[in-house]
Amino acid sequence: MFGLGPATKIYLAVGATDLRKGFEGLYGMVKDRLGLEPLSGHLVFFCNGSRNRIKVLFWDGSGLWICAKRLEKGRFSWPAENEQAARVTLSHEELSLLLGGIDVTRTKAKDWYRKTITEREKVEKETGN
Repeated sequence: MFGLGPATKIYLAVGATDLRKGFEGLYGMVKDRLGLEPLSGHLVFFCNGSRNRIKVLFWDGSGLWICAKRLEKGRFSWPAENEQAARVTLSHEELSLLLGGIDVTRTKAKDWYRKTITEREKVEKETGN
């Protein structure tokens, strides 16, 4: 498969995408609609209108990958289409939450992984735990 390094960026195409598109269709969307280079090695995710399926387009250096996921129950929390941005950038942690079915906008996800050990120890000493 492919590995995600710290320099790998993760993009979401906002709004609904026709997921019947294959390599050429998604490649064209990345280049024209999102203004990104499809052969950059970054991940670009697309979601259907029902928000129960996603596809990711990825270049591994020798060819393009398209991977898909279909939810049996529930929906992905996906950004709605707006006039200001055609894409959204996510951190690796936010992607894990999104793929796990957690609504990133309703969590304090940006804070939970930044807490250092010394801060935890300080709280434990103050509370006596």
